[in-house]
Amino acid sequence: MSWPRVFNVRLITDMFTAYVVVTFFTAVANTYAAIVDFRRPQWVLDNIAKWGGSHSWLFTLGALKAAGALGLLVGIGVPLIGVAAATGLILFFVGAIAVVIRAGWYSHLWPSTYLLLAVGSLALRLVVL
Repeated sequence: MSWPRVFNVRLITDMFTAYVVVTFFTAVANTYAAIVDFRRPQWVLDNIAKWGGSHSWLFTLGALKAAGALGLLVGIGVPLIGVAAATGLILFFVGAIAVVIRAGWYSHLWPSTYLLLAVGSLALRLVVL
């Protein structure tokens, strides 16, 4: 076996490992965010009201985050589901950032962390397809 072939196999293995790690952390972060939405602590109720939202949205927002997290984990074995889940989470958090910016509450741009995790999951999924 020649050196470039061994190097390519090693690189693909390393990229897949990176994909699994980033995807796992993205799923954990979104699961945590979903649980927070389902539990409805006062600080979340205050934030959503300041951003111009309704408390009734929290279940739906939590369900979308949970579905994205589950889709990412399933996507490790079924690539198209992983791509769809990561894309959905990217769109979700782009929307969340737009809402925060529209509300003028720039100190609460924490959804960008979740967005970057979802972008990383999608990029690495596409690399290891």
